[in-house]
Amino acid sequence: MRIDRLGDLGPAAEVLRALAAAAARRGLAPPAALVGEWFGAEAVIAPTVSVRAVDPAEVFAVPPGAGGDAIGGGWIGYLSYPDAAADGCPPRIPEAAGGWTDSVLRLDRDGCWWHESLSAAPIPAWVAEALSSPAPACVYEIDWEAPDFESHQAGVLACLTAIGAGEVYQACVCTQFTGTLRGSSLEFFAHAVMRTTPARAAYLAGDWGAVASLSPELFVRRVGDDVASSPIKGTLPLQRPPAELLASAKDVAENIMIVDLVRNDLGRVADTGSVTVPELLAVRAAPGVWHLVSTVTATVRQEIPNAALLAATFPPASVTGTPKGRARQLLSQWEPRRRGIYCGTVGMASPIAGTELNVAIRTVEFDADGEAVLGVGGGITADSDPTAEWQECLHKAAAVIDQAHQARARSTAS
Repeated sequence: MRIDRLGDLGPAAEVLRALAAAAARRGLAPPAALVGEWFGAEAVIAPTVSVRAVDPAEVFAVPPGAGGDAIGGGWIGYLSYPDAAADGCPPRIPEAAGGWTDSVLRLDRDGCWWHESLSAAPIPAWVAEALSSPAPACVYEIDWEAPDFESHQAGVLACLTAIGAGEVYQACVCTQFTGTLRGSSLEFFAHAVMRTTPARAAYLAGDWGAVASLSPELFVRRVGDDVASSPIKGTLPLQRPPAELLASAKDVAENIMIVDLVRNDLGRVADTGSVTVPELLAVRAAPGVWHLVSTVTATVRQEIPNAALLAATFPPASVTGTPKGRARQLLSQWEPRRRGIYCGTVGMASPIAGTELNVAIRTVEFDADGEAVLGVGGGITADSDPTAEWQECLHKAAAVIDQAHQARARSTAS
């Protein structure tokens, strides 16, 4: 292990742009990035990583690290939401992809960058050169098409019928925006991160396309024997008083039901009696909205591999429903298009720092032709109003969709 102090190199988006430009000039794979609140840092960037399709059963297959300030490197990648949809179409990008990096650049909470290498190698000359030569921002555009209002409303109504019949108590019904990208998916991500500062943002790219996640939600943090999950349920536009969330019986009930589901999922692999809820119904800001956030913790012994933890907990509770199995079955009938990476997970498993994974909401997947898909959804309970649920989807999408409008305005002004 080797750690070198690099000092103030600027914000994560600028470092990411510089590394991407340098990697492209040398014919190397693009960088991958985690930005926000990852491993106690503000950003973790792999300067170049070959992100290839893998078997979904093989993702994040790294022994859990014991934690500490350093990250060093590890396996970085994603795992898509596993279920098909009503149209029966195959995935648009690989179901799972990732790659190993022996080194990372880490931005600490004091604004200092560090180069860390698991193999004790010094910083590559091309990386050092890139960091001293900032790359300019590029222009991109995404032409978004509106999601299908009628199919979303039909899904919500079907869910309400299923709740009335006792098949489920809650389910997350989703819809999709689709669009076409002109320009760089990395620039879309860099621009969005700078404007919205999401807590669990992530970017990965390869020959297959790219994933740009602007998620606020922690799916799993695993350090040594300690595991935590912070499900989000309950949403209010940011311009409304946050106290309204705690006063909403619907939002509170939605959150508590998902907390119980997370407790049940973690209980499958945790030590008996170790599952606790240290935080319940905290109100937190995310891009464009307020959310209700709770945290569930558990003790999961290190000899239990990440594969077993994922088998017990994936897909994330907050994007499925209760009971989980039946909700997933019904959602596959109600939603016309496969979710893809949306509602899956993106993150990193480090043999030193542990494993951290987001819930891939506010996430855009780009295929190799630049076709973009953004999923949005919300939890449906017995007292849900279909029109209000549609508006919630629009509120959640706005912070992501507006990035393309802002980029187009910049291009026109120049």
